Amino acid sequence: MTIVCRFAPSPNGFLHLGHAHSALVNHAAATRAAGRFLLRMEDIDTTRCRPEYEQGIIDDLDWLGILPPEPPRHQSRHFDDYAAALARLEEMGLLYASFETRAEIARAVLAREAAGRSWPRDPDGVPLYPFSRESMTEAARARRKAEGEPYVLRLDMGQAYALAGAGLSWHEAPGDPLAEPLPVQADPAAWGDVVLARKDVPASYHLAVVMDDDLQGITHVIRGRDLYAATAIHRLLQALLGLPAPIYHHHALVLDRDGRKLSKSTGAASLSSLRALGTTPDEVRALIAHGLEPASQPTPST
Repeated sequence: MTIVCRFAPSPNGFLHLGHAHSALVNHAAATRAAGRFLLRMEDIDTTRCRPEYEQGIIDDLDWLGILPPEPPRHQSRHFDDYAAALARLEEMGLLYASFETRAEIARAVLAREAAGRSWPRDPDGVPLYPFSRESMTEAARARRKAEGEPYVLRLDMGQAYALAGAGLSWHEAPGDPLAEPLPVQADPAAWGDVVLARKDVPASYHLAVVMDDDLQGITHVIRGRDLYAATAIHRLLQALLGLPAPIYHHHALVLDRDGRKLSKSTGAASLSSLRALGTTPDEVRALIAHGLEPASQPTPST
């Protein structure tokens, strides 16, 4: 079996050390196994993704010496793939439209907690959807959709989990991405009725990543530890759609000085800014090896 790995950033900002770490781990695993290393642009959110960010990703990978020879796959060019998967799930009776706004959902959670009920959170700490499929009739849903109201498509987790069967698990390679994998019990119910699509976005991350990994023939999904728990949702979708399950490896994260995951939104230093200051690819690898971003901007090399 040929090992196929991928690096799948979103071109909605510039890459930082955390992205570089994931790309390097994937490239190293593919190289050791004499396999393939692919690039995917997760640009399904066309309002935030920009051509200059995509070019920045390509420039950064080229600078690191790990730019794949094959052109990247773009999610924005494969909306039909996601629509077909949604249609299959809908035919199975597993999807329903919900119309509550984020504010309405937040108010419902607060009301339940004010009444003395501790409302459950998903593994990311977000309150579970506080309503249910039974909160509205299918006729009412059809009418509101026909009237053009914004909505999201949610997975009926209870029915989906019952259909997929008990004992759902994935295989996690411990320590080394190419190590012998061990089974991990999956708990998709911990996420509640997750969103799989929005009226203006054809697929959520969960659905798109599962479809993309299958269509690209990915054998080893190597990504950050922050996505470990979400693998339960991905395994559930793979089981429902009859897709093969890759081997997973969730690597450690590069953290900022406060112990938080590096993020574009919190101003993590970009690779392009480090490169402009004269940082070398070897110095980037050394920073990643320490697991922390630099305490201050590096001094330009002389």
